[in-house]
Amino acid sequence: MVRVITVDGPSGAGKGTISRILAKKLGFHYLDSGALYRILGIAAQRHQVDTSNNKGLVTLAEHMDIRFDSSETGDIKALLEGEDITQEMRTEDTGALASLVASHPLVRSALLKRQRMFATEPGLIADGRDMGTIVFPDAVLKIYLTASIEERARRRYKELLAKGEDVSLRALEEQVRTRDDRDMSRDASPLVPAEDAIELDTSEQTIQEVTDTVLNLVVFKGLFNSSVK
Repeated sequence: MVRVITVDGPSGAGKGTISRILAKKLGFHYLDSGALYRILGIAAQRHQVDTSNNKGLVTLAEHMDIRFDSSETGDIKALLEGEDITQEMRTEDTGALASLVASHPLVRSALLKRQRMFATEPGLIADGRDMGTIVFPDAVLKIYLTASIEERARRRYKELLAKGEDVSLRALEEQVRTRDDRDMSRDASPLVPAEDAIELDTSEQTIQEVTDTVLNLVVFKGLFNSSVK
């Protein structure tokens, strides 16, 4: 059985950063499940498929021409129909689109098979919102990261400022709160910790501290024979 470690949680909790570090240190494959929904949101926009059009979204999800490539620096590039959309994929507008398309049960079902295909040897770090509850319920280790709304908005604020974007911290806090409400209350795969997940609040912790905690859990679980720090 392929070893799968799931890292779930709301936007801004640090799951993407931690998951990429884990994948590199363990030599595992990496699945950014949120990227699939973001790409689908972009594809829907480009093909003029409304986010309320279940049938159209499912068709797109089943036939999207997507690929993930590693850049020379080791970063992951996302390509849609051969075009690099990595930067577009990380905008606030695309995140909002992703949350809308992800609310449809049939869309989530259409992407389920694609996500599970990432589970190949030597192992997989799966980052998302329902990795431990729906996509990989038999994962050998499930982590659920969270942080306060204020802290998650502050992190995004600093990230956007560094990119030269003019943003409002208060507006970002409201966006985070709205997205949380949508993700946690949807009928299809709501954002909740798996019953057997280990929950970690990252509000007052550095990336290194969270990484060390998770790596200690990996060693404790016997998923690696020695320390991987």
